[in-house]
Amino acid sequence: MRSSTKLILLTLSTIAFFFVTESRSTIPSEEEKKELEKLLNHINKPAIKSFQTKHGYILDCIDIQKQLAFDHPLLKNHSIQLKPTYIPKWTSDNNTSQKSSSLPFQQNANISCPLGTVIIKRTTLEDLIKIQHLKTLGFNYRTSKDKRFDITGHHYALAEYYEENFGAMGNINVWDPYVKPDQFSLASISIGGGDKDTLQSISAGWIVSPNLNQHHSGLFIYWTASGYNETGCFNTLCPGFVQVSSKFALGDLANPVSTYDGQQYHLIVSIFQDRVTRDWWFMLRDEPIGYWPRSLFDVNGLANKADRVYWGGEVFSAAKRRTSPIMGSGLFAQAGFKKAAFVNGLKVIDRISRKVTSPPISALIPFANSPNCYNIETKTGDGDWYRYIFYGGPEGCTIK
Repeated sequence: MRSSTKLILLTLSTIAFFFVTESRSTIPSEEEKKELEKLLNHINKPAIKSFQTKHGYILDCIDIQKQLAFDHPLLKNHSIQLKPTYIPKWTSDNNTSQKSSSLPFQQNANISCPLGTVIIKRTTLEDLIKIQHLKTLGFNYRTSKDKRFDITGHHYALAEYYEENFGAMGNINVWDPYVKPDQFSLASISIGGGDKDTLQSISAGWIVSPNLNQHHSGLFIYWTASGYNETGCFNTLCPGFVQVSSKFALGDLANPVSTYDGQQYHLIVSIFQDRVTRDWWFMLRDEPIGYWPRSLFDVNGLANKADRVYWGGEVFSAAKRRTSPIMGSGLFAQAGFKKAAFVNGLKVIDRISRKVTSPPISALIPFANSPNCYNIETKTGDGDWYRYIFYGGPEGCTIK
């Protein structure tokens, strides 16, 4: 019998007591540990096969029908979709970029999940405490058109697109910036819908956070159906996102990553709404990773369309009087290729024509809420570089 999401959310709320400022952790009591272990039993479903990676974490092969997603009450009678009913033709020509290499995830050759299973990164007790801490620190996008979020400690450098659409893609340049405890640095594509009180959004990209994936860049998703209030979850750590891939696990660490004036690597990320089911799919290159069922959202949000897309970076630091971390490569946008971080191949699915198109350069709004610390430039060229951005900046912005 499937467990109640209410129990999971109530238990999650108890973990909030375990976070502390200035990077010192509270030791849970025996009673609190029992609650956490109970929660772990909900999150970590029985594994059919398991593998330990060279980084020390464990990947489990879980029965696709028994994954955590289906503990969500809205997915009680959900029928699993193994792949989208259609895949958008994101590239309209053969002029693909040879300047950087895609998919910097080198799956270990001895990791192979049986048919009918999906690959999930196992959550530990320590992970659970850290992840709830990260959620407590905050993960939300404040854009040039939305003033409601408390963005203390957050810095953004984004290209914003405000037109109704059915999805977007981009090649997200992967770096491995150093961050301190209670900080994160990320790059992503985000799709959003709704107004300031009903904002619903989904994001995918890479993140460096000691609370989530050690001190290395790792694959992540995040979604909310309530403006980051009642709902909000990384990866497969709460019910909702349906994993279908048996090749790539959310939370897996990127390897290799880009280097200054050296080889560049990127993630080919697309998020789009299926024409038939209206589910929102996340694909990494040509691999469907999974989807957010339409039933998770409402008509004021993402049930029928999106009304905004963001490409770019975000950094965060929790502690006051601490300097903010590196965004991207640590260099400003004007440093250019092989030095500054980029997202190229910017595409959207137009809601009216339903065709894949490059957004007009005039429709890409550059937004940096701390332009002296981090900046962004929108640019145009050819092929994958027809619409692209450079963004980023060094550590050193003081959090007041």
